[in-house]
Amino acid sequence: MSFPDPPTPADDDSREPLPDPVPLLGCPYKADPYPLYTRMREAGPVHRVLFPSGVRAWLVTGYEAAHSALHDDRLGKNHARGNDRWRARASIMPEPQHSQLQVHLLHQDPPEHTRMRRVVTDAFSPRRLAQFRPHIQELADALVDRLPATGPADLVTGFAAHFPFQVLAEVIGLPAELAAAFDRDWGKVVQPVGPADPGRPLYEARLHGLQRYIAEVVAHKRAHREDDLLSRLVAARDRQELSQEELDSMLFQLLVAGQEPVTNQITTALISLFRHPDALARLRDDPALLPRAVEELLRYDSAFELTTWRFFDQDSDLYGTEVPAGDSVIVSLCAANRDPRRFPDPDTLDLERTPNPHLAFGHGIHFCPGAALARTELRIALGTLLARLPGLRLAVDDTELDWTPAVLGRGTLRLPVTYDHRRDRPGPVPPAASGHTSQTARGLRPPRRSASAHRDPD
Repeated sequence: MSFPDPPTPADDDSREPLPDPVPLLGCPYKADPYPLYTRMREAGPVHRVLFPSGVRAWLVTGYEAAHSALHDDRLGKNHARGNDRWRARASIMPEPQHSQLQVHLLHQDPPEHTRMRRVVTDAFSPRRLAQFRPHIQELADALVDRLPATGPADLVTGFAAHFPFQVLAEVIGLPAELAAAFDRDWGKVVQPVGPADPGRPLYEARLHGLQRYIAEVVAHKRAHREDDLLSRLVAARDRQELSQEELDSMLFQLLVAGQEPVTNQITTALISLFRHPDALARLRDDPALLPRAVEELLRYDSAFELTTWRFFDQDSDLYGTEVPAGDSVIVSLCAANRDPRRFPDPDTLDLERTPNPHLAFGHGIHFCPGAALARTELRIALGTLLARLPGLRLAVDDTELDWTPAVLGRGTLRLPVTYDHRRDRPGPVPPAASGHTSQTARGLRPPRRSASAHRDPD
């Protein structure tokens, strides 16, 4: 069933030529980038763009072009391919930390990428995740239990900023005491500052703190081997299948960036449903729609707005545009997911859309390895919130929402809601399985909302 958006005033700038470069910045753009993406798609598949930091890049917007670029083996992810123009402004961690923490999967090409990805693939398989589902449901219910009995509440600080980290800690095997010690402020290390910046000492302190924490995690898992991802990563290092830098970088990627996109996707999905109350009511009344609805919500407004950098190693043609070697190429997943040449009525929220080959998790060899986990989290999060908070709705006008200035992703810093009352859980609280106590039961400190996604693509 389709739920069309209400008509909006015509964009007075729609007939104006696009600037070169196209600025991707400012509150109106972050609140609703889709009118600009429509203009860009109609003008052509590739455009030069400008990010808030001053970094310039080439943005791919249409579905066909995006799908092809994600498979283009001429485009590599390794930062060593970047040219001097890119390096002059790109947000890259300083040495020695760049070499020690930035050689994870997002910045690798085959064969290194193939070797490293092989270690993590099984940990996020649907088969393995099925055994965690009761624990994930317990975490969601425990968070809802702590919300006020009646609205209002902030679903970011009260739910969305906590749930993904707690789930991630369960799935990768992060011990309760180490999970409680993780400081989400460390996420700001992806926003490096220059040597003369007055914030440089604090930035360096965060880097050193995060490195000490990663070393503590490695030491603990080396001494306490279990059947979990963290133990397998440490074992792979001990067998020399991973270098120390690769191990540390993969832990950095998991801990710093492994949960923020799901936090953001919970907010974008709920906002889409609030803007379409008939869809919200239908999904609340028919939870069997959740799997397909989650796919449509991922397509309609994805938290993965843009991919990370890619580079040609020589001057190359990209859909009729000459791109110099070492310039950054970025794919707009959100623009591709609203392309009318691939999705009929793309600006309509259709909970039963099929087929739905969206690119919310990327495509090709860099397809998000945690996609199955994210889907599980979203189904449980949305299903639990809709079932247990009758009358769930925004507590403010949606024009008042505070959208994160993140360059890569979409989401809101707060999500003020109200609801009629908080329902009790549908059944008795299931006891934790023997030998695997939930993070909530173990007293995991709720994480603070991180700015880890507030960065240019890297």
